[in-house]
Amino acid sequence: MAELLRIEEPEGARAPPQWKAFLEMGFRPLYLAGCFWAAISVALWVFAPGWLGGTLAGVTWHAHEMLWAFVATIAVGFLLTAGSNWTGINPLKGRALGLLGVLWVLARVGFLLPGQGAFRLAACCELLFFAWAAAALGRAIYGARSQRNYGVPLLVLALGAADALYLRAAWLGDHALLMQRFDTGLLCMAVIALLVARRVIPFFAMRAVPGLSIPMHTRSGHWQLGAGGLAIGFGLLGQMPAMAAALALAGAIALWQVMAWKPWAVRRAPLLWVLYLGYAALGAGLLAAAAHAAGWVLRAAWPVHVIGVAGLSVLIIGMVTRTALGHLGRPLRADRTLVACYLLVIAAAALRLLALLPTGLALGALHASAGAWVLAFALYLWRFFPMMIRPRVDAANSPAAIKSGLRLRATK
Repeated sequence: MAELLRIEEPEGARAPPQWKAFLEMGFRPLYLAGCFWAAISVALWVFAPGWLGGTLAGVTWHAHEMLWAFVATIAVGFLLTAGSNWTGINPLKGRALGLLGVLWVLARVGFLLPGQGAFRLAACCELLFFAWAAAALGRAIYGARSQRNYGVPLLVLALGAADALYLRAAWLGDHALLMQRFDTGLLCMAVIALLVARRVIPFFAMRAVPGLSIPMHTRSGHWQLGAGGLAIGFGLLGQMPAMAAALALAGAIALWQVMAWKPWAVRRAPLLWVLYLGYAALGAGLLAAAAHAAGWVLRAAWPVHVIGVAGLSVLIIGMVTRTALGHLGRPLRADRTLVACYLLVIAAAALRLLALLPTGLALGALHASAGAWVLAFALYLWRFFPMMIRPRVDAANSPAAIKSGLRLRATK
């Protein structure tokens, strides 16, 4: 009887770490890298700013690293993984994926070191990172003729192009141009997030909540994507009233979309409500950006932090947990550690916005926000690092393993 009741742990859960497993799909190294750097970069910026001695220094370094080294890196990891699902072709794996990670590391180190040579090397590595990722996605998507996703590699290229423009402005020391380029990159990232989230959130919700039906609203998605693209174009041309109108339309569609997804139905599912909350905050951030472009909100820091921290970062902590669990063959449940991660990122966002108010609480709120942020991503790494460096727990029953076994039996 004792033998009948013994439950063995899945093979992948007790397997030793493997480089092959770690470099199997894009989300494994890039989720870990992005979340690690989210914690380290904020800790440096808030608690040890004197260590930032590179050409990119102070707020210039902070803005760049949060957008392109954290948010965009997570986005690239997600898209490389999603591209495999969309096309049946894994865009990057093994040594090629490892080299992409090396480029990312060299860029991070180079931007911290003093000297023009280090800056140039870092810039080259980072731009090659985005170009390589876009090319890999393009090879998979265009090769499989996945017409619905033809724009995805172009969006990654646009993100890299905005990065190049930002780095050039930093090199020239043009602060006004620098902020415009940063806004361009932030809006490119917001458009990618809007595009991806409106696809995956309804899918995740309908799989998790029995009987829940959510229409895709394809036409409103096209309007939203078009409005986001126009906002970027008008911003580059300096047409602020037109940019404000486009941003307002994209943000309003996002908020309407959240309500159409029936948020009350997912209130007991942390893996879902965190995504709903992040998407709603992203919509609110676009409305704040519209108000700034129209001259109603004077401080650019408000829309930047609503979009970047309350919107994109809350979406990210939801995505890097939910998608990692799914691709690692783990149960799609949020335990207390994951819920703590969500609540800490939400608290960090709220405290960061509080720190923007002209009160005596600003400095304390900033430090508390940074502490909650670092703890959130440290918990994520503690929870997921052991899983990311090992095979899926159901590796023996994965489609690839089954096909391999069939080929082996056929040759006997």
